[in-house]
Amino acid sequence: MRVGVVGAGGRMGREVCRAVRARPGLELVAAVDPGFAGVRVDELIGGDARSGDAGAVVITVAESLDALVAAGAQVAVDFTHLEVSRATLAFCAEAGIHSVVGTTGFTESDLDELAATFDPSGGSGSNCVIAANFAIGAVLMMRFAAMAAPWFDGAEIIELHHEAKRDSPSGTSLRTAEGMAAARKAASRGDFAPDATSVVVVEGARGGAGPGGVRMHSVRLPGLVAHQEVLFGAPGQGLTIRHDSYDRASFMDGVLLAVESVASRPGLTLGLEPLLGI
Repeated sequence: MRVGVVGAGGRMGREVCRAVRARPGLELVAAVDPGFAGVRVDELIGGDARSGDAGAVVITVAESLDALVAAGAQVAVDFTHLEVSRATLAFCAEAGIHSVVGTTGFTESDLDELAATFDPSGGSGSNCVIAANFAIGAVLMMRFAAMAAPWFDGAEIIELHHEAKRDSPSGTSLRTAEGMAAARKAASRGDFAPDATSVVVVEGARGGAGPGGVRMHSVRLPGLVAHQEVLFGAPGQGLTIRHDSYDRASFMDGVLLAVESVASRPGLTLGLEPLLGI
């Protein structure tokens, strides 16, 4: 499988380049990032980032998405920003290149449009996997939280990320709350009770009300990567489900799974759950 990476100069992009290069059966053939155009990939990630055999051309980061077509990429992995991802997905659908996307912030309107863009009956010939979190442990955390949600009277989510994260709350926490709300609805439990706090000394101290009435809190600190706690409470008991990503390598098993699976997943796939069978 021939793979191109969009946003190759970013922290996640570099990690994806390393993971693809090390994975048997995958070949890193293109890297795109206007901010690093002209830089050799091996300078970004260390080691020998040659494509294929030792005599092949060294990969240089390109400015334009046209490099994906020129290199014959079959899958493009995008970890950028929402505006960039929108353009990448439109380009890949037109070019017949499969897409794996880790960018968060897509609206319902975006997803509806992407479902139409990647509709197998539309003839684009390309598929797309979008996931809020590619760490398999995080996906399991979301699943466990949904299982627990109908059995408790209250729940709150605390998500903790590095200081440079642009969105708040995180896509993972929103998806977690959505899954919890859906599980409660299916069990005829309804939303969690509204917050009973009557005196707010510091505005925002109680976080924000997310899907299903789940209170959500965002922490941004240097040194963190990606962490989330889901706290449940009921009379006489509590349950905490926590996942920690200490290194961006934690996301790579999920990314590689998506890259290797996307060609056999017609249309638009949301989340890793369908790929994991959960």
